[in-house]
Amino acid sequence: MAEVHHVIIVGGGPAGMVAGLLLARAGVPVTILEKHADFLRDFRGDTVHPSTLELFHEIGLLEELLKEPHAAIDTMTLNLLGGRYTIATMKHLPVAARFVAMMPQWDLLDFIAGKGRKYPTFDLRMSTEATGLTYDANGRVSGVTLASGATLPARLVIAADGRRSVLRDAAQLPLEDLGAPMDVLWFRIPVPAGMDMSEVALGTIDKGGMVVAIPRGDYWQCAQIIEKGAFAPIQARGIAAFRDKIVAIAPGLAAGIDAIQSFDDVKLLSVALDRLTRWSRPGLLAIGDAAHAMSPVGGVGINLAVQDAVATANILASPLAAGANPDPLLAKVQDRRWAPTTRMQTIQRFAHQNIIEPMLRGEITRVPLAVRLLDRFPLLRRIPGRVLGLGFGRQHVQSPLAKEFQ
Repeated sequence: MAEVHHVIIVGGGPAGMVAGLLLARAGVPVTILEKHADFLRDFRGDTVHPSTLELFHEIGLLEELLKEPHAAIDTMTLNLLGGRYTIATMKHLPVAARFVAMMPQWDLLDFIAGKGRKYPTFDLRMSTEATGLTYDANGRVSGVTLASGATLPARLVIAADGRRSVLRDAAQLPLEDLGAPMDVLWFRIPVPAGMDMSEVALGTIDKGGMVVAIPRGDYWQCAQIIEKGAFAPIQARGIAAFRDKIVAIAPGLAAGIDAIQSFDDVKLLSVALDRLTRWSRPGLLAIGDAAHAMSPVGGVGINLAVQDAVATANILASPLAAGANPDPLLAKVQDRRWAPTTRMQTIQRFAHQNIIEPMLRGEITRVPLAVRLLDRFPLLRRIPGRVLGLGFGRQHVQSPLAKEFQ
């Protein structure tokens, strides 16, 4: 008879890896299935906000985490219609790390994997793709099917397989599509030798477009916001026209723009904003992007996913370790995370409707009053800084998880 796993987590992204680490630390045997051979996939979210950094502080790993390559940003600036405006600060936050760590996601995930492997209850299986679910005679999820044709039985399956979740579809969980008016084009621009990276603002809006430039040491990871479905017309106009458009929006990137040789250097992210109205069914729980795909607005996706993972561990770790049936507790994860998630998605929808869509239509012709007020009165910048930095309903690692790393 096949071994029945305590917990199988499908997806080795931030939600799955943090949930796996915390459950393993609590003594719960956990198996994480990641379909890729490594975490080295570019153009993934890499904004690790203070709320997430504080969680690593609570488990004694922050100092070591911050030895990984990253840039620290505690103040948000925006180039808008030729002027530079300061719109948010995190310097006042009541946490150990009062900044966003711009850290490549593969470094973050490798770090978590390394810490998880120190526990005998942590089993990370790379190159292992889950393609579906198995059910018992009562219709309860009883495990997963693999691309290899094998099946893995489990007491609980956690779907953390992202915004295109295979498992949430297989489980027929109800999905509400909130709509997103844009897509994102990701590309790299090298930083010329001796150039001050602060010469390029984190976000630039001008000429009917928006470009975000994330500092990555010797290059910027850049994102152009485009209308949904507009990539094909952009490609038709040619790579030279694309480069010209980027420079028109963000002149500070001109010195390195020739590094974009073709559209092979440009990656399309199809933006989704949605949420499951029910995150679980007997035997299965969805968290992170599998439960609620976030817009890139504010770069909060990783942090919402990690908060879900902590809530999951706080609610389920002790019962799972004791051998209890987790099913009656699964809805509590959604109950705890629903309001923080929907509040943040409401803010993102507001930004879509009042900033992104008018910007894409070329209708932003003057600096909005809110931006001018934030720039003029430093105290006001604390408000967006707190929302972005800490979010809503912040989770803390609870006993028996909150202990020094051994």
